[in-house]
Amino acid sequence: MSEEFSLETDDITEERLKALVERFYDRVRQDPLIGPVFNDAIEDWPEHLEKLQAFWSSVMLSSGRYKGRPLPVHARHGERISAASFDRWLTLWRETTEQMMPPCAAAAMQEKAARIAESLSLGIAFCAGRRDRAASCPPVIDGNSPPIIAMSQSAAEKPRHFKVVLPTGGTV
Repeated sequence: MSEEFSLETDDITEERLKALVERFYDRVRQDPLIGPVFNDAIEDWPEHLEKLQAFWSSVMLSSGRYKGRPLPVHARHGERISAASFDRWLTLWRETTEQMMPPCAAAAMQEKAARIAESLSLGIAFCAGRRDRAASCPPVIDGNSPPIIAMSQSAAEKPRHFKVVLPTGGTV
């Protein structure tokens, strides 16, 4: 483990993540662009905040607390989520992490958020294309967990190549 990575993760604690998630989603709920999407989609904010805290704990601290599947939930609202929505989400995330976290931790969290936004954006676009062909989304490769993105191919289709990121973090 490098010293830089150690400093990043040492500055991130469960307590800091909880405060960050609460403040960030306070801002999200009030935002004129993305607030309506979140507020319409989420019925129980306290429960959702706990889930988001578990998500970020798993992402940043490798705690394994999060057990959900974010792509199917986001894909259900894909018609209301645009590139501008992701840009706004990332801007609010950057501003909030810079306000609440030490610089190295903020940078690490911003990098992870950018990767997550990119994966969700690709996954939503993929799911929208599958819905047009009356297929389910997301596909399940191992019978348990869906990949972030995958591509199926019928005999009539031309071969396509996509990187598949498995829930375990591996790629195919």
